[in-house]
Amino acid sequence: MSEVWRIFGDTVGDLWQTSGLYNLGWQEIALILISFGFMYLAIVKKFEPLLLLPIAFGMFLTNLPFAEMYHPELFAGNPADISYSEILHNGGLLDLLYLGVKLQIYPPLIFLGIGCMTDFGPLISNPRSFLLGAAAQGGIILTFVVAALLGFSAAEAGSIAIIGGADGPTSIFVSTKLLTQSEKISTGSIALAAYTYMALVPVIQPPIMKLLTTKKERSVKMQALRQATKTEKIIFPIAVTLIVSLMVPSATPLVGMLMLGNLMKESGVCERLVKTASNELMNIVTIFLGVSVGATTQADKILNLEFGKVIILGVFAFGFGTACGLIFGKIMYKLSGGKVNPLIGSAGVSAVPMAARVAQKVGAQTDPSNFLLMHAMGPNVAGVIGSAVAAGVLLSIIPW
Repeated sequence: MSEVWRIFGDTVGDLWQTSGLYNLGWQEIALILISFGFMYLAIVKKFEPLLLLPIAFGMFLTNLPFAEMYHPELFAGNPADISYSEILHNGGLLDLLYLGVKLQIYPPLIFLGIGCMTDFGPLISNPRSFLLGAAAQGGIILTFVVAALLGFSAAEAGSIAIIGGADGPTSIFVSTKLLTQSEKISTGSIALAAYTYMALVPVIQPPIMKLLTTKKERSVKMQALRQATKTEKIIFPIAVTLIVSLMVPSATPLVGMLMLGNLMKESGVCERLVKTASNELMNIVTIFLGVSVGATTQADKILNLEFGKVIILGVFAFGFGTACGLIFGKIMYKLSGGKVNPLIGSAGVSAVPMAARVAQKVGAQTDPSNFLLMHAMGPNVAGVIGSAVAAGVLLSIIPW
């Protein structure tokens, strides 16, 4: 009888020692609690829930001991050293889904869907908006320099700087190419910062807008935009793809898919494809992208001083990008003899259409009869193109 009890005790002991609860360390507990916090922000506060919730749950899954869903060691080292056959044979579910991130599949597909839902008419009607969208990328440039001065490597500095574009897929696209497992930060930490600040656009931007503009400038009423013709809307995506691809080839995957989606929309002959790309396909890719990126947010990449620096530099990049757009808007206000409202420059960041709505809201607070939304949409969609081009420039100058 004693032998039976001994075997029973050994069995229970073995089960306990191999359980996730026994192997749950303080770091995993901390990351799980942080994931709960992001789930709260997504569900209750509605901060970018479509991507923040999958990212948070991916973080939750990857920090459960022995879940065997994601194996960071399979992606360690230089990209050329990764054995994709080993991942396919021995990887878990999240390893397989993460291949879509690592191989640069998901972000361009997201851009395809965005293109199907975007109207470039305001940008075509007012080409000067391109300048405002370009100016707002100044936050990326300055943050890259500051991050490098703080001791981050070129790859890390580039990944942090792109947060200033306020474009989640672009941030993931750049950081996945540049960052390896040996870096101090991960794609997951970059994505968390990017989507958090995108959700905080209505909180971060208004104080900067009011600080850098006068009441007189905010009260400027702009003339109604002309309607872009169908021919212009069809030629535009083809021309942009050609010009950007020849100038910055590294930006082609993002800009090309963005413009393909827009061309399908404006052509009027691909309704089924437009519906699929902007709904079913985009929703599926969003789930895969969010969960797999969240899986990279492990303790050694989050519970350190570097992640705190990423958060601080991220808000700096976004805030300075907003400021650059506003400053250039003020220059256009002067040059136009007071016909351009500088507030539309703040929409030059890539958070579509939220940044344009914030410009409209702040303008309406100054003068309820002022309507800036369509004027702000020009710089806003220009910012999408601008952030993709900035991503291409970073990938061209930084070794990866």
